Amino acid sequence: MSILSGLQDSAKTALKAGDKERVAALRMVVCELQNEAKRTRQELDEGAELSVLRRELKRRQESIEAFRAGGRDDLARHEEFAVALIEDLLPTQMDEAELSGLIDRVIAETGASSAREMGKVMSAVMAQGGVRVDGKLASRLVKERLP
Repeated sequence: MSILSGLQDSAKTALKAGDKERVAALRMVVCELQNEAKRTRQELDEGAELSVLRRELKRRQESIEAFRAGGRDDLARHEEFAVALIEDLLPTQMDEAELSGLIDRVIAETGASSAREMGKVMSAVMAQGGVRVDGKLASRLVKERLP
């Protein structure tokens, strides 16, 4: 079962239960997944669905900051609910210690010794870590290790 069909089933269940906030958040995610499928003109595989979810998570987190800055805590709370829902759908990310170990291993394997080889290290880290790697954190850790 794809993430999209699971979300559609969850939305139906929430609708029957009368949970309006959950229904709205689920519909938003379903809509984004469907829009991406239409845009690419093909059915999304799990990797594509996860990338859409990550993009939506980032967008929602930025919205929370903007709403708080604008004094709209009511809208920020709604976005926080959507963020929590999306985070539940995503696989758990590697913690910093686990990611550091992976980066150290990749640097040793590739023999990278300077910041010019960061691309080689990052591509290997992303390939080995898969969907569990937070690219932003990985980039920061690699920059710290390569002079």
